[in-house]
Amino acid sequence: MPDTTFREFLTTDNAALVLVDHQVGLYSGVRDTDLLELKHNVVALAKAAQVLGLPIVVTTTASDSMWGPLVPELDAVLPRDVDVIDRGTVNAWHDSRVRDRIRATGRQRLIFTGISLEVCAALPAIAAAAEGFATYVALDASGTFSDAKREAGLIRLQQAGVVVSDYATLMVEILADNASPLAGDVYGALDMPFSVLVGQLSEAYTKHA
Repeated sequence: MPDTTFREFLTTDNAALVLVDHQVGLYSGVRDTDLLELKHNVVALAKAAQVLGLPIVVTTTASDSMWGPLVPELDAVLPRDVDVIDRGTVNAWHDSRVRDRIRATGRQRLIFTGISLEVCAALPAIAAAAEGFATYVALDASGTFSDAKREAGLIRLQQAGVVVSDYATLMVEILADNASPLAGDVYGALDMPFSVLVGQLSEAYTKHA
């Protein structure tokens, strides 16, 4: 029988965002993607998720010793009532506080990002999938320490049946309707260069029409 897990689309009612270990010390080792672009994408994802009303779960590891605090760009845009869970486990899913926080959202479709991709994003996504959740990883809002690690992480995610996508596509899938009153704010939060340019051109055309 074919697997129908991902035939149901992400929506504002079934999805949650899980941000794993976006910490200063870990970002300093990222080598598979441009660091400024990575920060842009993570911030845009967090902002769009808030516009769409998605629950956001945030966790760090060893923030007082090994890896430091959240990167300030992300910390600045998170809701003030988000309680960051600092843990010791390598796999965030193995911390009961993280599992309980995710389960408390009532959402069955989980979007993960993390530094590093193959550990911090992949391992909890795989573990959650094994417990019946439909899991996704936003590739361009995750990063790691070499191209080889990126490739290994992608292979393992695919082997485990986790959907790999990009931050903007996941949020636009949830938006679903460009006529929605949320559309302008969602696209503004996503801050995709081409959409910003189109918006500017459209505004200029309207003024001169």
